[in-house]
Amino acid sequence: MDTQEAVTRLAKPKRKGILGLIFSRFFIIVLLILLELAVLILPIILLQDWLHHYIIALLVFTLIIMLYLFNSKMDSTAKLTWMLIISAFQVAGALMLLFTQVNFGHRMVKERANERIKETKDAVPQDPQVLAHLREEDSYTDDLVTYLNRSGCFPAFAGTETTYFPIGEEKFKAMLTELEKAEKYIFMEYFIIEEGYMWGKILDILIAKAKAGVDVRVMYDGMCEISTLPSNYTDLLEKQGIKAKSYAPITPFLSSHYNYRDHRKICVIDGKVAFNGGVNLADEYINKIERFGHWKDTAVMLKGDAVRSFTLMFLQMWNTLEDHPDYKEALEPAPDVSAEIHPSGFVIPYCDNPLDDDKVGEAVYMDILNRSGHYVHIMSPYLILDGELETALKYAGQRGIDVKLILPGIPDKKIAFSLAKSHYRSLLAAGVKIYEYTPGFVHAKVWTSDDEKAVVGTINLDYRSLYHHFECATYMYKTDCIPLIERDFQETLAKCKEITEESVREMGTFYKIMGPIAKLIAPLL
Repeated sequence: MDTQEAVTRLAKPKRKGILGLIFSRFFIIVLLILLELAVLILPIILLQDWLHHYIIALLVFTLIIMLYLFNSKMDSTAKLTWMLIISAFQVAGALMLLFTQVNFGHRMVKERANERIKETKDAVPQDPQVLAHLREEDSYTDDLVTYLNRSGCFPAFAGTETTYFPIGEEKFKAMLTELEKAEKYIFMEYFIIEEGYMWGKILDILIAKAKAGVDVRVMYDGMCEISTLPSNYTDLLEKQGIKAKSYAPITPFLSSHYNYRDHRKICVIDGKVAFNGGVNLADEYINKIERFGHWKDTAVMLKGDAVRSFTLMFLQMWNTLEDHPDYKEALEPAPDVSAEIHPSGFVIPYCDNPLDDDKVGEAVYMDILNRSGHYVHIMSPYLILDGELETALKYAGQRGIDVKLILPGIPDKKIAFSLAKSHYRSLLAAGVKIYEYTPGFVHAKVWTSDDEKAVVGTINLDYRSLYHHFECATYMYKTDCIPLIERDFQETLAKCKEITEESVREMGTFYKIMGPIAKLIAPLL
């Protein structure tokens, strides 16, 4: 098989079952539990005369770890989880905590990523006239912009056309059309790329464009190398003229690789067009194959000034792996929107960086909940809430806001689904309405509020998205597509089953038992 055939083949690469086990949290946890048993049993056998000293040393050690946790910047729910683990498994729990905090194997990548973000904090300045218009709107959106630009380079833009795709198939079709138009560059950054029909169609265009002199760059998360792609896939792409990088590739035993994954989905073409949303580059996202029933996903396409922010986001991550960073594409003015297009409203692309103390994704969601006047409608694949976000959801419901939440009817992860169900009773009691999408799996990350505000992006309602992953999203205020987003929500709602107190009582035994148990370690899932 020649190189091009290796790159463009549609057959799924062989799954790395043994590697997947070795790299899994399960494998690490088993090793640590075996260590804990050794720590508990061997002293009883070998050090009987010194046993009381040993027990005192263990207690002092546990106390020191507890003091560290109390004074850390960790989320309060995560602190409780770690205290539980360390109380039960002193040595193994402490080592596991060290494993996640020190971030073995990724320290250089972490430091470089933080450096790239800091050095471009003012690369795309805020237009003062746009901010002045937002202040006149009296919607407090200007306050949000001030916060976002404090935590990163996330200006608000006018003059940007927004197109909402209520299903992955429509986004895929539009992306193929726009990729064919590329003249200068194509930047693609995705959490998952998997060989198949979808990626094959895109890859054919990328190879042709690269041969025509277009600067084509593809970046994917390093987890793909133990799940969906061969480990040498970047080399295969490079041989076809496509610049390729794997973000934070996995190395055995040396990295706490479940932290700081690149969960973003970005496609930028010539600085004119950007795509963002939940749709990865794999066949289930366009229902070409069936996984967990019908796959409901969404995306948004931007044309105009706001594309610059997604160009910058991509280059920040790309340059994490470059010794000599170059941001010239992001610094160029955005091409003019066609004279036939007269976009309304404001667009604020933003991302969440897990390396700082700002939880941007959660802050934006809480801002929508706390400022809403009539309704907040949400689609999310997961519901693994910390105390702050659960309180915000309940408070919105308690003050009479119509809070509706659509979750999957067919889950991709049963333990995560059991955790979601563990929140049902308290949310329902606060007036939050919950629905499950009966045809299948909801992967969309969509918020819409008061016919004025909407978010479409990659940020789930779970600890991984809100605390541990690189994420991105598009915040829209009074843009033309917001009524379409709300209409899609209502049409999706019509295909859902409403959750009631009765249905919670009739929940399956597995979920009733697993939910409370999984809640004990929710921040680690």
